[in-house]
Parts: sequence; C-alpha cells; structure tokens
Amino acid sequence: MKLRIAIVNSSSFGRYFPEHIERLRELGEVVRFEFPAKIDGKSLAEALRGYNVIIASVKPYFTREFFEHKDHTLLIARHGIGVDNIHLPSAAEKGVIVTKVTPWVEREAVAELTVVLLLDILRLTHEARQAVYNSRWAERAQFVGFEIKGKTVGIIGIGNIGSRVAEILRYGFGANTIAYDPYLTSDTIRSRAAEPVGLDELLARSDIISLNASLNEGNYHMLSHREFNLMKPGVFLVNTARGELIDEDALVAAIQSGKVAAIGMDVVEGEPIDGSHRLLRYPNVLIVPHIAAYTRESLRLMGEKVVQDVERIARGETPEEVVAP
Repeated sequence: MKLRIAIVNSSSFGRYFPEHIERLRELGEVVRFEFPAKIDGKSLAEALRGYNVIIASVKPYFTREFFEHKDHTLLIARHGIGVDNIHLPSAAEKGVIVTKVTPWVEREAVAELTVVLLLDILRLTHEARQAVYNSRWAERAQFVGFEIKGKTVGIIGIGNIGSRVAEILRYGFGANTIAYDPYLTSDTIRSRAAEPVGLDELLARSDIISLNASLNEGNYHMLSHREFNLMKPGVFLVNTARGELIDEDALVAAIQSGKVAAIGMDVVEGEPIDGSHRLLRYPNVLIVPHIAAYTRESLRLMGEKVVQDVERIARGETPEEVVAP
C-alpha cells in the first residue's frame, strides 16, 4: 500500500535525523504542513484531504469537527506523549488509529529540563548572565538565590516524568518530596520517591511545586485563584506539562502579589506565544518554547517510534502504544 503522509506542525521530526524521512519516503509521498495553532477542524480536514497518515505535533487540535469532515485516515501518530490535542472518541468512531510515543522515551529529557528551569529560577542564572553581558559584574550581590536541599517539593502528577523529577530532587538534591496523583495508590507514590498527599495539603506545604500531570477534561485550570491562595508566600513553580493546567489570570495575580516568587515554564496556554505576551513583562517568569523533549537522544527515539508506527500500518499490522480506538 502506497501511503500519503502529512507531517503537521512538527519543527523537529526528521530535521536532525533525516533517515526517518527517507524511510517514510519508501512507503509513499511525504509532505510537511504548517497550520495556525487555532485552525478550525473543517479547514484542517480539507487541507489534509487525501493524506491517510498524519504525523502530529502538539498543535493544532484534531477536533470532532476535523473527524467529521476528514476523508479516510488510517493513522494519526503523535510525535510526543500527550494526546490532548486529538479528540480520541471521534477517532475511535471513524476507525482512525492514534498512537503516541512510548513514555519512557521522553522521560529523562523532560525531567532534566524541569530541574534546569527550577535551578534557573532559584539561582537567577539567566539574570546573572545578562548582567555580565551588560558589563554589570559588580552587581553580583543582587543575584542571591535559594538551595533545593531541605525544601519541600510538591510533584503534581507523579507518573512517567513526575517520578523521575522526584527521584532527581530527592536523591540528588536532598529535597523533601511529596506528591499528588489521583490515579495512583499511596503505595505506588511512595515507591516513586514521594510522600502521598492530597492536592490542598501539597499546595499548603510546598516551597516548590512541579507540574507534571497530563491534561484531561477534569484538570483544566487545576491551579486557579483558590489554589494559589492555598500556597505559601514566595513559592516557586515549574510547569513542563501543559499550559492549560494553570489559570493564567490567577497566575498573574499571584505573581503581582508576591505569592509566586518565580515560575519556570516550558508550556503556555494558547502557545505558541510572541514577545508581547503579558507573562513576559515579569522578570521572575522564565519561559522557554516547549523544548523539554528536545535532546538528540529523545528526538532520535521519538522519530524511530513514529516511523515504526507508519511502517506497521503499511504492512497491515497494529502499531504499539495505540490510544484509540
């Protein structure tokens, strides 16, 4: 079977490992597409008409409307582990196979970036670097930060990535790690290097909070005004999960009041954003452009998984890590 393969909004797939593209070309036509993040489902379906395999990035959204208007599709392969931008019930209704990258592939990369962002906002390294570039070495006493050792770190979502964050911070830095995860038993959370607690207790006790939960219909804006009010004054936050987990209005209010000392973010609701975004007005907000999985090791394995998915479909086989149907 000759396939028509659309690579949608992926800035990394095949860029660093062109052999992945070459393997796909042995299976059929391969075309890259770049769509607005908020393109409507009907327009997206019409633009991708005739393509029976889609390699999808974190955006745009493959909504119910998309599936209602799309012609025959065999596979949507997510070049990543999150599938919140794909309406899985509609995919199942249409018989479209949806796959994701095996979670462990991104585990080290995302956990390490979580720690990088945390260290940066605690030790003010990007501000200090800028001072050197601006010939302000003598102002170094402005850059007095905090240590992780002895701090209470609350992990929200202690699954594949959150558990690695807990291991690094507890065993590598000497943090006291606590975790909230409604999908895991207390014994499982303890086995993942953290004390199990409820969400409100985590918010009240934590000096540092790391968001590592997957996004679903039940946790949109799980950190809003009420939740920020429960936090300690001067709390540090890191979010390498999804921007939609945080109510941005509540975050801005917490930054302005000093409730949040600083936040490091790899993700922002409504991403991609530009330089005029309101969060960028605050010097204690560090945002990087959704690069947590961007290591050569991770991208090689992510690309390999996606190519294998397509090759299996071409052979009439079922891929691994199927999330729909």
